[in-house]
Amino acid sequence: MSPAPHLLADAEWLAHRYVESEDRVRFVRVPRARHGEVPFLTDDCLGETGPAYELPATACLEEAQPGPLHLLFHSAFCGSTMLVRALDRRGTAMGLSEPVILNDLVGFRRRGADLRAVARAADLATKLLARPFGKGEAVVVKPSNVLNPLAELLLTLRPEAKAVFLYAPLETFLISVARKGLHCRLWARELAEGYLAEGYLAPLGLGPAEIFRQSDLQVAAAGWLAQHLHFGRLCGKLGPERLRTIDADAMTADPAGAIGAVSAHFGLGLDRAAASAIAAGPAFARHSKSGQAYSAAARRDDYAAAQSAHREEIAMVLAWAAKVAEAAEVSLDLPDRLLASLG
Repeated sequence: MSPAPHLLADAEWLAHRYVESEDRVRFVRVPRARHGEVPFLTDDCLGETGPAYELPATACLEEAQPGPLHLLFHSAFCGSTMLVRALDRRGTAMGLSEPVILNDLVGFRRRGADLRAVARAADLATKLLARPFGKGEAVVVKPSNVLNPLAELLLTLRPEAKAVFLYAPLETFLISVARKGLHCRLWARELAEGYLAEGYLAPLGLGPAEIFRQSDLQVAAAGWLAQHLHFGRLCGKLGPERLRTIDADAMTADPAGAIGAVSAHFGLGLDRAAASAIAAGPAFARHSKSGQAYSAAARRDDYAAAQSAHREEIAMVLAWAAKVAEAAEVSLDLPDRLLASLG
C-alpha cells in the first residue's frame, strides 16, 4: 500500500485504522456525501471504499494540519447519530460518526500498551480526524461509547476542543435496550465487559462476580451508571467551558433548541433560523440507523409499547439502580446541562 499523493491534505481520506504493529495509519476514501448515508464509519456500514493507503504515524503527526475539533460523547440510544448528522453543514462543520481509529485506541490500551504510547496514538488519531473538510469548517467527532473511559485523555490532548455528553435518561435507556431484543442485551454485556476491564465499574462496587449475577438490564444500567459517574466527575474537573451535558428527551422535545445550544457551545455560529431549518430537515425525520422515515410521534409510540411490555422488569431494575447510585454517590442528574429547563 503506497501513499496516495496529497492524502493528508484531503479530509475525504479518512484515517480509518491505526496499525499498531507497524506504527502506521490506514486511510480509505469516504466522500463527504457518503458520511450522510451511513450511521457509522465501520467497514460493515461503509462497504467497498476502493484502495486503501498507509502512512507512517510519525509523518502523519508531523504533516497533518488539523482544524477546530469538538467531541460528542454519548451513553448510546440517545440520538447521538442524529445529532452529529444534524451538525454536518457545509461551511460550518462536518460530523464524523464513530470512526474506528478511535476504537483502535481502546484495543491498544486493553492489550497492555504503555500509557505514553496510548497518548501518542490518541494524539495521532484526533489530529488526523480534525483535518477540515472545507475552509473555515470545524469537525465534530462522535466516538463510540466504548471510548468514554478515554474522554479525559482526548480533551487533554486537544485543549481547544469542547465536548458534549449526550445521554438518555436511565428509564429511556433501559426501554431502548429492552425493545431492541437479545442482540442489544448482549451488546450491553459486551460493553460492561470492556468497562469492567477498564476499572470503570469498580466505583459502583461491581466486580466480575456481581456482574455475573445480574440480569441483562441490570448490566445495562450498571454501564449507564458508570458513564454518569465518569462524566459527572469530568464536568466538575473541566467546567462548563469545556464540557456540557444534554438530556436526549429534552433534545427530541426541542431539536432546534438542542442544535442551537450545541452550536453555541462548540462555537459553530448557527443562528436560530439555521437551527430551526436543520431540525425540520431529514436528520430529525428519519431513523438514524435505517434511514427510514421516523417521526417523533412514531418514536413515542414505539417506546410506550416497549415500556408496557417490559414494565415490571424495568421498574425492578430502576429500583436496583437507584440503590447502587445512592451507595456510590452517583447523581442521576448531570450538571452543566444544555436545555436544562426541558429535561
